[in-house]
Amino acid sequence: MTDQRAKKNVAVLVAAQAILGAQMPMIFIVGGLAGQSLAGNPCFATLPISLIIIGSMVSASPLASFMQSHGRRAGFFVGATGGALGGVIGAAGLWFASFPLFLLGSFMTGIYFAAHNFYRFAAADTASEAFRPKAISYVLAGGLISALIGPQIVKLTSEAFVVPFLGTYGAVIAVNVLGAGLFAFLDIPKPAAPSAETPAGRSRGELLRTPRIAVAIICAMVSYALMNLVMTSTPLAVVGCGFAQSDAANIVSAHVLAMYVPSFFTGHVIARFGVEKVIGLGLAILAGAGIVALAGMELGNFYLALVLLGVGWNFGFIGATTLLAGAHRPEERGRVQGLNDVIVFGGVAVASLASGGLMNCSGGSVGAGWAAVNLAMLPLLALAGGALLWRTLRPRTQAAE
Repeated sequence: MTDQRAKKNVAVLVAAQAILGAQMPMIFIVGGLAGQSLAGNPCFATLPISLIIIGSMVSASPLASFMQSHGRRAGFFVGATGGALGGVIGAAGLWFASFPLFLLGSFMTGIYFAAHNFYRFAAADTASEAFRPKAISYVLAGGLISALIGPQIVKLTSEAFVVPFLGTYGAVIAVNVLGAGLFAFLDIPKPAAPSAETPAGRSRGELLRTPRIAVAIICAMVSYALMNLVMTSTPLAVVGCGFAQSDAANIVSAHVLAMYVPSFFTGHVIARFGVEKVIGLGLAILAGAGIVALAGMELGNFYLALVLLGVGWNFGFIGATTLLAGAHRPEERGRVQGLNDVIVFGGVAVASLASGGLMNCSGGSVGAGWAAVNLAMLPLLALAGGALLWRTLRPRTQAAE
């Protein structure tokens, strides 16, 4: 295979990741700060971020089924529409100082976030087995541009109006409207309509009992949940320590860069050393991020911890996605990918909800809250590390699905 079609699709998806993906660092920077200003209880400051994750979790399975029936292009248009509506409702919530309305906007943004997370699977749809990990990695590398664009837009727009952050949500609307046009160039065939002769594929229960799929989902969930747990609290911790909002934006920007810069070579590393070793390295780097964060609350600690957090997420998440992409048959694609993202973002939603409570309601100080957030990484790291070790140590005849 020449992978010409796959490479064209990767180019479109990289552009979508760069342009449409810029809204995610924008919202993650301002969402907690805006929530803190609107919520009556500071423990709910990160609830807007959590509602994005919950919206993504609720949308993932229906959106996967929709794409299985109508194709990736239609599904990604639905996602961009959800992102634009989320921006409109979020802006209205800021204008009217309504926390419930702002939360509704965050939930609608979750529809975009669900579609965004299918970009990586779409990259694999038309790719050969050899090109698949590189295709996934390159698409996630498009986030490098979004990491540069998003925080800069926040700096330009967060105080553009009397109502703080209103301009940022206006920019979110524009990003979705402009970026949606990219999907007209996507060339991924619709899945064939099922017939009486078409295999039904394994049930969700059977899929979850497949060791390769179970371990891939666990490692993806832990990598993403830990990244979200710490990143969501970071702006609150940075500003709470007396640093400026621009410092928080710069730290998140460095973090998002660290999430995506390794994508230029992660696929090659997986092809060279094997997917399990790369996932294991990612989990080890996530643990290192927690150690650095617990060592101090200076700007240097925040920067280094968030950079390690981004690199660890990249290795863990791309590795788990690659492991999952080769573990199912075509007729199972929508089922397994929807199931994966429901579980992954269910875990991320719990982490996001816990983040604000741990940060603002643990021990009565910024330092105690930040320590609680980072100590909460331990049980999840043990879960993923144990699952990966179990799969690695299984006899080869049992490990091969």
